[in-house]
Amino acid sequence: MIRIEFSDADKKALHHERFHHPHPRVQKKMEVLWLEESRAVTRADLSAGGGNGNTLVSYLHQYEQGGIEGLKPLNFCGQPSRLRPHQAAIEAHLRTHPPATIKEACARIADLTGIRRSPTQVSFFLKEHCGMKRLKTGVLPAKVDPLKQAEFKKTLEPKLAEAQCGKRVLFFVDAAHFVFGAFACVLWCWTRVWI
Repeated sequence: MIRIEFSDADKKALHHERFHHPHPRVQKKMEVLWLEESRAVTRADLSAGGGNGNTLVSYLHQYEQGGIEGLKPLNFCGQPSRLRPHQAAIEAHLRTHPPATIKEACARIADLTGIRRSPTQVSFFLKEHCGMKRLKTGVLPAKVDPLKQAEFKKTLEPKLAEAQCGKRVLFFVDAAHFVFGAFACVLWCWTRVWI
């Protein structure tokens, strides 16, 4: 069985990286070697808690060959997504019809490609491969009528003059468009959509 003596610097690095490395698989490697180094648990317990004996041996070999930095590379790529060949068609469709929910995106992708994926997988695909985000929509007021605005300004200006002299008090209240926010507040899109 492989026995390794860890330097003080490596012990500190293992202790730090097991909590602070950004990837959980690397954190697991650091944790396993930290426990191995501290001899807090037996190798049988280590194997039972996170894999088999071969996993521990592979971690030890990675450490022997590259030290702490040898444990950080992630040499797995998983299976490629079956949605990748359809990425251009999916993006083109979703650019013209941005989905409001991930369930809506799942249904549209299934209709378009015939491939059904879970909401988690579709969300990951849209973020990582298509570059989409969930963005809050902006709401623009309805069409402006310049004639009505000019007429309103004529009635408003004398009242503003009276307010400046202290003869009148003016309060301004803006209309709120609750309906737009309720029906389309967030969309999956590349840039913010204005309604």
